[in-house]
Amino acid sequence: MAYFVTGGTGFIGRFLVDYLLKRGEPVYVLVRKSSQKKLAALREQWGVDETQVVAVAGDLAKPKLGVSEAELARLKGKIKHIFHLAAVYDINASADVQEVSNIEGTRHAIGFADAVNAGCFHHVSSIAAAGLYDGTFREDMFEEAEDLDHPYFRTKHVAEGVVRNECKRPWRVYRPGFVVGHSQTGFIDKIDGPYYFFRLIQRMRKMLPPWVPTIGIEGGRINIVPVDFVASALDHLAHKKGLDGRCFHLTDPAPHRIGEVLNIFAKAAHAPQMSMRINARMFGFIPAPILYGIGSLAPVKRMIRAVLKDLGIPRDVVPHLETYAAKLWDYWERNLDPELFIDRSLAGRVKDKVVVVTGASSGIGKATALKLASAGAKVMLVARGEEKLLDTRTEIEASGGKAWIYTCDVSDMASCDALVGKVLKDHQACDFLINNAGRSIRRGIINSLDRFHDFERTMQLNYFGALRLIMGFLPPMIEQKSGHIINISSIGVLSNAPRFSAYVASKSALDSFAACAASEFLDKGINFTTINMPLVRTPMIAPTKMYESIPTLSPEEAAELVVEAIVYKPVRIATRLGIFGAVAHAVAPKLTQILLNTAFNMFPDSAAAAGKKAGEPQPLTAEQMAFAQLTQGIHW
Repeated sequence: MAYFVTGGTGFIGRFLVDYLLKRGEPVYVLVRKSSQKKLAALREQWGVDETQVVAVAGDLAKPKLGVSEAELARLKGKIKHIFHLAAVYDINASADVQEVSNIEGTRHAIGFADAVNAGCFHHVSSIAAAGLYDGTFREDMFEEAEDLDHPYFRTKHVAEGVVRNECKRPWRVYRPGFVVGHSQTGFIDKIDGPYYFFRLIQRMRKMLPPWVPTIGIEGGRINIVPVDFVASALDHLAHKKGLDGRCFHLTDPAPHRIGEVLNIFAKAAHAPQMSMRINARMFGFIPAPILYGIGSLAPVKRMIRAVLKDLGIPRDVVPHLETYAAKLWDYWERNLDPELFIDRSLAGRVKDKVVVVTGASSGIGKATALKLASAGAKVMLVARGEEKLLDTRTEIEASGGKAWIYTCDVSDMASCDALVGKVLKDHQACDFLINNAGRSIRRGIINSLDRFHDFERTMQLNYFGALRLIMGFLPPMIEQKSGHIINISSIGVLSNAPRFSAYVASKSALDSFAACAASEFLDKGINFTTINMPLVRTPMIAPTKMYESIPTLSPEEAAELVVEAIVYKPVRIATRLGIFGAVAHAVAPKLTQILLNTAFNMFPDSAAAAGKKAGEPQPLTAEQMAFAQLTQGIHW
C-alpha cells in the first residue's frame, strides 16, 4: 500500500514525506507543473528516485484535485493513507484565495479520496480552527469556536467541518500549533510569526549590551512547535489503530507568553531581555470601539505596518522552546534575514550618485570622500581653501575616481547659496549631503564670559551653515523623491561633556532640526542620519595637546561610520558609551553631573583657552590617563 500527500513540497510536507519513506512504501505527491523542479530537488535531499516518490500532476482548485481519469484508475485501491496538508497558511492572503485553497481544496481532496477508495483521510487543520476562543479549546470541541471573522480562522474552521461532515472515508484531524523551524537544524522556508520580531531583537542587540534591562509587553500565550515534532507526530498517529474519527492537538502543553518567547529568542541572540513586561490586559478597560478607532488612524496603521515590515501527545515529546531557540535564530540570521538579500555595498548605494561632502580637504571629510569615490560616486569636494581640495581630487583621480572642487565658506550664507546653485547647475541633483565641516571650541564657560563670539561662530558654521545647505538641497531631493542628509554631530550631544558648551549647543541644534525634519520628509523618500561622532584625530583637535595621549578614532575609522550611515540609513549612529551617557542623564541626572564635574576639574582648560601665555604642555597624570581610557571617545 502507498501514501498520497498534498502539500508534499511544502514546509511540513517535506519532513512528513521523509518520515513516510522510512516505512518502505512509495509516496505519491500532488504537484503542479511549476513545482516539478522543487520535487526533483527534494528527491535528492531524501535520497530516493522517481519510483519511491512519484509525482502526480494536479491542481488543488479542481474537482478530484484535477488528477486525470487515467491516473485515478491507476491509483484506485493502492492508497492506504491520504495526508491533506496543502492549504494557504498566509493570514494576509485574500479571502477569495483562502476560500478556494482551504475550503474547496479540502472538498476536492475528499473527492479524490473517494475516487481512489483511499483507506484513511488525514486532514492537517490548525489551532486557528478554534478562532479566538477564550479558554481551553479541547480536541473534542469544534462547534464552540468563536470570533471567526478573519478569513484564515474561518476557512480553517470550515475546512475541518467539511472533513467531519462530508468525508465518507475514515478520517483523522490534526491541529498543529504555530509551526516554526526544525529543532535540530533551525531550517524554515519563510519568515512568519515570531520571526518577524527577529529584526527588532537584532536592532536591540546592536544598540545595547545584553545586560541592559528593557521594558516590553507580556501578551497572551503563543503555542509554538518545531516542524520535526509535527511531522513525527503525524507519522506516528496515522499508523496507530483505533483512532479514526478523532482530532489531535499537536501543540506544546506548556506554551509561553509572547513576552517570554521574545526573551527566549533575545537570549539566543545575545540581545537585551525584557526585565519588566507589562500585561496587555492592563489596557482591557479601554472600550473596543476606541481601540478599533485608534487602530484605524493612518499614523497608527503606518506604524503597525512599519513594525511588522515588521498559536493527545505525551508532554515530554514536545521539546522545550529554550532547547532549540538558538538553532532557529541561527538559521534565520544566516539564511532568512531580509538584510541578506539587500545590496549592502557602498557602490550599490552611491555609484554614479552626486554626493556633496563639506570639510573635504582633510580629516573625516577627506577620508569619506576617498571611500565614496572608490565606490563610484560623483564626489563634490567642498572646503574654504582650494589648495588642499586639489590634493584630494588628485588622489581620487589617481585611483580612477571622479571628483569636483567647490570652494565655499559654510559659515557664510551667501557662499552656501552659491555652492547649492553651482552644484545643481553642474549636476542637476544632490543625492547625498554630508554636513561634515565644523568648528570646535574647548573652553570652560567661566573663561568665555567675555567671548560671546565663541558661541556665535560655532552656531554660524555648525548649525546655520549646515542648515542653509540642507534647505538649499531639499527642493531637488523632494522633486526626485529621494535623498539622504547625513549630519556629523558629536558624542558630546549625548554625554553633555563640560567645557564644550559652545560646540555641543550648536551640534544639538542641528540634531534637533534633523529629528524634526526626518518625520516631515520620511514619506517623500528623504532620510536623515545623525552621527554622534566620538573623538577623532583630525586637525580640529590638534591644538589641544592632551589629546595626543588620549584614545581617538582615525579619520578612516570615522569615515567607516559615514559609510554605515549611507548603506543602512539609520536615524542615528552612536557608540555604546554615547548611548550610555544619554541614558545616564535621563535615569540619574544628578549622579551623572557629579561624574562630569569630576572630569571637568580633572582636565583643565588649556593655557590659551584660559587667556594665559602658552607654556610647555604638561603630560597627563596616571589618573587622567585611566579616566580617558575608561571614557574613550568623549571630549574632555
